[in-house]
Amino acid sequence: MRCVGGIYIRCTSTLSNATGEHYFTYRLVSSERIDGKVKQVALLNLGRHFAVDAALWPAVCQRVTELMVGQASLLDPALPKAAAQEAECIAAQLLAQRALVYPDATPTAAASVAGEATAAAILPETMPTAETAALADTEMVLVDTLELVRPRSIGVEHVVCWAMRQVGFHELLIECGLSGPLRAAILGVIIGRMAAPDSEAATHRWLGQQSGLGKLLEVDFERMPAMTLYRASDALMKHRDLIERTLFDRAQALFGFELTVTLYDLTATYFEGTAEINPKAKHGRSKEKRSDCPLVTLGLVLDGSGFVRRSEVFEGHAAEGKTLAGMLKDLEAPAGALVVMDAGIATESNLIWLREHGYRYLVVSRERAFMPFRVRQFETETAIPIETAAGHNVQIQRVDDQEQQEVRLYCYSEQREQKEQAINQRFRERFEAGLQKIADGLAAPRGEKSLAKLQERIGRLKEKSHGVGQHYEIELIANPASEKIIELRWSQQIKAGTRLSHPGVYCLRSNQTD
Repeated sequence: MRCVGGIYIRCTSTLSNATGEHYFTYRLVSSERIDGKVKQVALLNLGRHFAVDAALWPAVCQRVTELMVGQASLLDPALPKAAAQEAECIAAQLLAQRALVYPDATPTAAASVAGEATAAAILPETMPTAETAALADTEMVLVDTLELVRPRSIGVEHVVCWAMRQVGFHELLIECGLSGPLRAAILGVIIGRMAAPDSEAATHRWLGQQSGLGKLLEVDFERMPAMTLYRASDALMKHRDLIERTLFDRAQALFGFELTVTLYDLTATYFEGTAEINPKAKHGRSKEKRSDCPLVTLGLVLDGSGFVRRSEVFEGHAAEGKTLAGMLKDLEAPAGALVVMDAGIATESNLIWLREHGYRYLVVSRERAFMPFRVRQFETETAIPIETAAGHNVQIQRVDDQEQQEVRLYCYSEQREQKEQAINQRFRERFEAGLQKIADGLAAPRGEKSLAKLQERIGRLKEKSHGVGQHYEIELIANPASEKIIELRWSQQIKAGTRLSHPGVYCLRSNQTD
């Protein structure tokens, strides 16, 4: 005979068979009377990292009991959020294992909690006996009495798991020699980035508190340490080459697309610390204005269909233009492929290399580097209007360069003009404020009045003006008697063929002349 009593949490000392060392683990235990004797039965191993304070253990056990029988407490234990989540997790695991049965639990309540919702199933007392008999196999639930417990999202997770099966991603991780827990963490990291893009710490919270991925994979992400997700990212990095090549080949076979277009770009990320153990962390130019920190440069190559072909990590001070040839060689990109890249990589030497190796290219032109196309130009009369996929209007003017066997497309975008006008205005105001500060110093008793020093200050101001300084005529007027500067005058003279004269105009350069 077994008589079920209360449940409680117990800390137990356990001997490790591998190391012979003692460690503590936490267990959920039930007191049961078996054949006249009270015995303790372990219901669930809570693991070594059960973090709920011991003073809250009775309240957690009370909440577990309530969730199991589908009843609310008359006296709210007012559990902290973390402890309440632990209670919900424990109850869900017990229901899944069917390890504990409460004799006073109604079938409806138990079934409702098993579905991670509690409900009060109430049949009206005035219901006729005949109807009650007819509905003997029917359970009625009052919708207003439903209480959601541990709701989870499952849609995106299910679709991504299905897509991963189509390309054999799970089997690929096994081929890499990764353990089961690490494979589960990898799936959690990847799916988390797709469903709720954020940091590993935020992904860890999402997996444990919002996502139902753990149910699909039969993994308890709530108890998985956050460090496991970091190790998952390290494992992906270690096997990056094999994973990228295999997945791209399988995607190509699955969708049947041709290797026609390659998009290549680089960015950089920085480390807050010294990153001394990372040999590629070097100081360089940071687009995030953090050149004071060590950087690494990240390169990514996409197929024209949007699939990743290859990624690479370069040293932080790597020159963008010097990375293209190595990436394309490693990719074994076929001759005739169209390479698309921005101005940072579109150096003249790279374009020559692409032509010599039979590649086509479409790049943002580095206007100042080429003759006779040094300046912006646009003639509305000869432009052709088109509409982009986003519904924006763009006008295009074609200019052929017979010498280079290239074509340049000068494009005008109204949205780009609005953006550049705002940028130009900000730089103009900043530059004129700097000139005014120098002019105000001329009137101060101890202000700088030396011609050489003032020219030096104006030169530094132009250097930081992002090209706006070239559009100003600046005159320094000296005192004939003392040769000291007494006045500073300036006027704006916008030069033709520049960002200020042609805002919204940019140039695309290609050897695809047809």
